[in-house]
Amino acid sequence: MTGRLDGKIALITGIGGGMGVAAARMFCAAGAKVVGCDLSEEGVRATQRVVSGQGGDLTVMGGVDLGDALQAEKWVDDAVAVHGGIDILYNNASTQRFGSIEDLSVDDWDFTMRNELNLVFYTVRAAWPHLKAHGGGVILNVGSIAALRGVEFMPQNAHGTAKAGVLSLTRQLVVEGAPHGIRVNAISPGLVETPNTRTFLADPPERVRRIVLDRIPAGRVGRPEDIVSAAIFLCSDEATYINGANLVIDGGGSVLG
Repeated sequence: MTGRLDGKIALITGIGGGMGVAAARMFCAAGAKVVGCDLSEEGVRATQRVVSGQGGDLTVMGGVDLGDALQAEKWVDDAVAVHGGIDILYNNASTQRFGSIEDLSVDDWDFTMRNELNLVFYTVRAAWPHLKAHGGGVILNVGSIAALRGVEFMPQNAHGTAKAGVLSLTRQLVVEGAPHGIRVNAISPGLVETPNTRTFLADPPERVRRIVLDRIPAGRVGRPEDIVSAAIFLCSDEATYINGANLVIDGGGSVLG
């Protein structure tokens, strides 16, 4: 993938952990100049050390709460100013709370909408005039297979609803963005091994193994690199005619219903 994004300026949210670390590292390795943010100051510094050690061009901004519209707008403006433009907005950041319909509180529902759906709208809204001024570009939103089907092993009503909203927003942005040269796509990961899921996956309950892990045709869960490799392709010039796609990345698990 080296060189696939040569000269591109990419804004990536949520680079302080999980798939965001891989996104920052791999986008830089592909030639992009990356400006990334996260709520965690410590997280972005750790990512910067990793990427800088590999020779990547990464600028980080920590303490950014994208669920606040004003902070999202300020971050986008500041990030665009670093290199004087923007080619790619990769909306990776998200934080959610889980619970059944009987147990999930209204506060937990609102928290999930704020930190999985609203923040995508806020960053896109802030980036839109910059993308238009730059002559177009690419927006990539992160959905989830939970937006496409019910999840048996864990109640995800707020998460699934928020991510379904992200996918719906993606489709509408295609229509509004095309006249300005703005492409908008989404990727929907299945179960991915990250620091947050690693302990759980190391010793999964029997029910999870039976209804989830044993039903992935690829024979394994996803890795952050699996997701980011697809993201790099969709953000590259090789994908200039791909607009409005939602690429499911789950090892084939969703085909089994």
